[in-house]
Parts: sequence; C-alpha cells; structure tokens
Amino acid sequence: MTQEDGDLDSLVRKRIRALRVAQGWSLDELATRARISPSSLSRIENGQRRLALDQLVTLSRALDTSLDRLVETDTDDVIVSPMIDGAHGTMRWPIKAEPGMTVMRQRMTPPPPDTTASLRAHSGREWLVVLSGTAILLLGNRRIRVETNQAAEFPTMLPHAIGTAGGPCEILGIFDREARRGHNADKKA
Repeated sequence: MTQEDGDLDSLVRKRIRALRVAQGWSLDELATRARISPSSLSRIENGQRRLALDQLVTLSRALDTSLDRLVETDTDDVIVSPMIDGAHGTMRWPIKAEPGMTVMRQRMTPPPPDTTASLRAHSGREWLVVLSGTAILLLGNRRIRVETNQAAEFPTMLPHAIGTAGGPCEILGIFDREARRGHNADKKA
C-alpha cells in the first residue's frame, strides 16, 4: 500500500464517521441501516478493520451518498471560471459535483411582464437570491416582491417570470438541468 492509498483509506473512514454524525445517527443506527454489526462499523471507522468494497457500497447507500463521493480525492479544480453571456447579461458556473446544475448571476433592468399570458412554464426547479435591488417574481397568479438578501425557490412547472421593481437588480440563481433547458429554450424562441 502506498502512502497515497493510506491517505485515501483514512479519508474514507473519516467521511463515514462524519456522515454518520451529521445524520445524527449512532453506530447502532448506521449499522442497522447498513446491515452490519455495530462492532464491525466501529472497527471500520477506527481503522481496525480492512475496508472491503462490498461494505463501502453498502455504507454509501446507507449514508445516502454515492461510492464515488465517498472515495473522491480530486480537489485540483476547485476554482470554476464563469461562462459569460454578454447578450443576456449573465454569468454561469456549472456545479461539478452535480452535473446539470448551474449557478447564474444576472443583472436585470426590465420590469416583469404586464400580463400572465407571457409567463413560461417548464420542467425543473429554481432557487434565486436577490443580491441588490428588488425583484418582482410572477408565479402563477401571484406577484411576489423579493428584496435584497431574500431568496425564492419554486417548481418551474408553475408559469413564472421575473423582473425588477423600479430599478436594476442583480440575482443569483441555481437551476437544475430541466430548469436550465427551459430557460435556454425561452432565449431561442
């Protein structure tokens, strides 16, 4: 075993324990979920028992994570540069750990549409926070004021649009793959 392998072994053991503690579970609770004995789990966490692949798979499922995430070590690319769309006033960053998820920053100046006929619905979920100014979120028949530092989260199957309340505002949004596709289709239309 190389030094690097020993470091990974230690890291995985720490992650198992940290994930268990974060869930608020005792050794007995996780052991029951993973269908292993509490003493075996204790020895795994403390480095007194060899890590076996089948146990890692079982533990990752019981901890509601993937085996890849349990053993990942790639931390070289921690900085993500934005993709800039000057035509739409946006900056986008992909989330490496969640393919399909995107963070987007946008400066907005137009008010929301006057009629609900121009609201769009599509698959997905969105989350946004207003960084500066005030945004108006039209969500179905509702008109919601979102002030600086307030956030909104909603399913995008509800017809929606966003605009400003009397002046520029800047928002930061997180879009899942389906919501991002829906917005890209809106831009092309």
